[in-house]
Amino acid sequence: MTDTIFITGVVIHARHGVMAHETEVGQRFVIDLELYADLQESSRSDKLADTVSYSHVVATATAAFNDTNYRLLERAAGAVADAILTTFPRIRAVKVAVHKPHAPIAAIFDDVGVVLTRSRQPPSHGQ
Repeated sequence: MTDTIFITGVVIHARHGVMAHETEVGQRFVIDLELYADLQESSRSDKLADTVSYSHVVATATAAFNDTNYRLLERAAGAVADAILTTFPRIRAVKVAVHKPHAPIAAIFDDVGVVLTRSRQPPSHGQ
């Protein structure tokens, strides 16, 4: 059984991008997270210790996103997914959406971004 915790609309100012002005000035990014975990215990116990702290997840995602100035959204989203899976053993998989609504594209558009889904690797049989 897999349940979902979602956190949407986390706004972060960062300096990711390929263009020089993106790394100098930075811009607004929006991150959406879906965390897949078994919430059966916490749904009965009502104890924070039996689930994942949303606040800690946001802090971890923000730190990973701002840790390095990445050229690609794919890499920035991958850093967030890796950090969440490393930090929170209860989370079995994570979906990270990174929106870049002010990307330097010569067009009128609402949003652009990437969505990555990462899960824990099952242990190999040789271990």
